[in-house]
Amino acid sequence: MPEPTTIANARIVSVRDLYPELKKIPTFSNTSEQDLDCLGDVEILEVPAGTVLMQPGDAPEHFWIILKGAVRAFKTEKDGSVIFVAAGKEGDTFGEVPILAGTAHVNVACEATKGSTLARIRQENFWQLMATCPTVRNVVLTNMSRRLEAYTVLTLHREKLISLGTLAAGLMHELNNPGTAAKRAASQLRENMTRLQEISLRMAHTRLSDEQIQCLHQLLAEAFAAQKKPQTLNSLEEADAQDALGEWLEQIGVTNGWKLAPTLVAAGWRQQDIECTQHAFSPDILSDALNWLEALVSNIQLVGTIEESLTRVSDLVMAVKKYAYEDKNKEHKLDIHDTLRSTLTILGHKFRHKQITIEKQLSADVPVLTSCGTGISQVWTNLLDNAIDASPEGGKITVRTWVEGKWACVGIADQGPGIPPEHRDKVFEPFFTTKPLGIGTGLGLDIANRVVTGHYGGHVGFTSVPGKTEFIVKLPMDKTCG
Repeated sequence: MPEPTTIANARIVSVRDLYPELKKIPTFSNTSEQDLDCLGDVEILEVPAGTVLMQPGDAPEHFWIILKGAVRAFKTEKDGSVIFVAAGKEGDTFGEVPILAGTAHVNVACEATKGSTLARIRQENFWQLMATCPTVRNVVLTNMSRRLEAYTVLTLHREKLISLGTLAAGLMHELNNPGTAAKRAASQLRENMTRLQEISLRMAHTRLSDEQIQCLHQLLAEAFAAQKKPQTLNSLEEADAQDALGEWLEQIGVTNGWKLAPTLVAAGWRQQDIECTQHAFSPDILSDALNWLEALVSNIQLVGTIEESLTRVSDLVMAVKKYAYEDKNKEHKLDIHDTLRSTLTILGHKFRHKQITIEKQLSADVPVLTSCGTGISQVWTNLLDNAIDASPEGGKITVRTWVEGKWACVGIADQGPGIPPEHRDKVFEPFFTTKPLGIGTGLGLDIANRVVTGHYGGHVGFTSVPGKTEFIVKLPMDKTCG
């Protein structure tokens, strides 16, 4: 944000003396001198380029007229980026939007982009002009409508970009974990295959007895069965089992006994399960037999890891596909649970970042709807994003569904501090936000409300007490297209 520049060379001019110049301004082109008498004296400012005329937080005290020069309006975001909002040239007016909107503070900065001559009218005189001069009033209101529309489009576009950036960052984070796991498993699998080949070549020179073959066959069968039914051990139990097995393997002379133990324990084996190897194999080949067995079991486990990682990637791709392409047809089936799951998957990194637990209470009674509406995933994203912001570290968000008469209902509840009573009437208003400057645009709940009511014919409401705020979306189950 540029530092404010002191406005010099200000002078007071009678509106009658200024009238010839004001007639050149489109806003006042159809007025008479008598129409403008209510303005009284007008302040004329001569400002150099770079002069800051107003900043966010300033009170909207004046209506401005550009007699000569040019100005621009912009916003500086928290990250330091500057967003261009509008430009004004000779003959334009500005400053009416915050006055007419009744806001206590302006939310953009305005500066002269070159040396300019400006006239500014005090707020009370501006209101008198609006009340007594219909010609000026119509032009000013038209300008305000156009500027609000342009600003809304700009902010909506930024909201979408922020949402897209959040989703893209989260998706990259989500994909990185299974991708890294699969890459690491593939590397270990290559090493295991080399080791397995070396051991197999050594064992090929030894003629195995029927007892030895039977022992290995039995253990391999158990290993494959263990993959279908994973062991359920807590961390302490698993560590104790690995220590015990590793110690025994070292005692019977097995090379790398401590290294083999984690893989064998993961396969479900303890000392008593593999004691047959000690009896069946002589000490000179016992180590090779168990290392061969561990390498093969490890390969099975690594293939399982790769398969799980690729499944996770596929699930993420499917979730994004459902998120991005839902509602594309004119009439389509809307599975509320499916869209909720997809959104929860995409936002998973945000839940983990704050260690938030998700409790899902999804009712089997909620049917698949037939709808022509669009944007339901954006609704869930905005509601869940707000719930995440409101939730304390390590909190819980509850997502529930149920049927209530002719409505399919979705509730999203957080354990945050609640919505203050003085803000409850404003939560669905565009640009209203209680988040710090630069964090929220104040459009999330407005977008959610407009999508639900306008596209689906539904309703959005909320209940809020300290420790629990729940937004409830109701979608009609009998709404038809057309």
